[in-house]
Amino acid sequence: MENKTTEPNDFTSPLLPTSYGAHDVGVDFLEKSHNEASSVPTTLILTTLVAVFGSYVFGSAIGYSSPTQSGIMRDLNLGVAQYSIFGSILTIGAMIGAVVSGRIADYAGRRVAMGFSQIFCILGWFAITFSKIAWWLYVGRLLIGCGIGLLSYVVPVYVAEITPKNLRGAFTAVHQLMICCGMSLTYLIGAYANWRILALIGIIPCLLQLLCLPFIPDSPRWLAKVGRLKESDSALQHLRGKNADVYQEATEIRDYTEAFQKQTEASIIGLFRMQYLKSLIVGVGLMILQQFGGINGIVFYANSIFISSGFSESIGTVAIVAVKIPMTSLGVLLMDKSGRRPLLLVSAVGTCLGCFLAALSFFLQDLHKWKQVSPIMALVGVLVYVGFYSLGMGAIPWVIMSEIFPINVKGSAGSLVTLVSWLCSWIISYAFNFLMNWSSAGTFFMFSAICGFTVLFVAKLVPETKGRTLEEIQACMSSYSSAKK
Repeated sequence: MENKTTEPNDFTSPLLPTSYGAHDVGVDFLEKSHNEASSVPTTLILTTLVAVFGSYVFGSAIGYSSPTQSGIMRDLNLGVAQYSIFGSILTIGAMIGAVVSGRIADYAGRRVAMGFSQIFCILGWFAITFSKIAWWLYVGRLLIGCGIGLLSYVVPVYVAEITPKNLRGAFTAVHQLMICCGMSLTYLIGAYANWRILALIGIIPCLLQLLCLPFIPDSPRWLAKVGRLKESDSALQHLRGKNADVYQEATEIRDYTEAFQKQTEASIIGLFRMQYLKSLIVGVGLMILQQFGGINGIVFYANSIFISSGFSESIGTVAIVAVKIPMTSLGVLLMDKSGRRPLLLVSAVGTCLGCFLAALSFFLQDLHKWKQVSPIMALVGVLVYVGFYSLGMGAIPWVIMSEIFPINVKGSAGSLVTLVSWLCSWIISYAFNFLMNWSSAGTFFMFSAICGFTVLFVAKLVPETKGRTLEEIQACMSSYSSAKK
């Protein structure tokens, strides 16, 4: 799709594409320096920070069950089977939240959806804090699951919709970075704090987001979708800064929203029409490959992997945390510089290599060869896998999901993609121990093959979305763009 030409008065905007004519070289340099210095308004940073409090809640909920297991089982006299229900019911709740996430975000707005999810999480944390019997634990964990199921969709979508194209990838990837921070800090605090205290601490980021939501604008694209055009323009101006020229961006949002609004909103069944098929294959395919690459099994059962390989579980767990956050941060920094596709390709190759090294380690153990080297090889393989996953495969499928679906199907499509992600997560988490009992080497060879297939999938089907507006991406991914061309 061709870019629209800009008016002369558009050149003053630090966030819109700039075309230089016969300018003096010194003027060019000064203007470029000014653009780079002022390209990230404080309001945009603060708004994104409020949104990703939800991502931190997501991470803390996932990380809670690991450091609290012994304390909860001892205090409430739970067996392994009962605690397994407590751990896994979070995913069931997340699938319920995912089913309704798109509809709530479409009808009530992105801000309201985030607030709604935090009410679920707060009630859930309170239920866990004051639990005397297992059922209260289950109810609390289920409520938190419903909340993070909503958050897993609405946070990346909201951040993608409020950010300009040159910052969208990095800002949306902060969602994954904050999930990592939530998990890691919960592991750290949980090593020293009682499980009830840890649940109370989990309420703090929920309350912070809930109290800050009234002070941030709703998504300009959602406001345009529901016909609140003046509020959409006002929100966009607020997010870009009071001196920014948002005329071109606001016009583009309005034009594309009106064009897609003429098409009926699709149900989940309606998504399987030809015009949405490519977007659906890319969005759902990336989520399936992300989860079936084995990430949740490897992270959730890292201790047992290191024990099976003959390595120290404590050193392995600390090493995973030490690798995960820096590599996720690097992915955020590279997202809008290198582009989505190159990062995905490098990430998928790295995860393939990491799984292959871990598989080789277990294979050598089965043959009783290289007994001194195989534990180190397992550690290196898992760290390579986690590091390269954090670089791209962790965040980018969510970034692309938030970019590729047109506004008229974003709710239904987002719900489906998020549901698929949580369903696949549950399948891998449930099946991982059975697979490891069948064959540790075979399990990791299988994950390595899936990661290898991911490389082909990305190379053949996934579009590059770096530096393009949401409207350009969505038009090119649908039959609407073909009609326009």
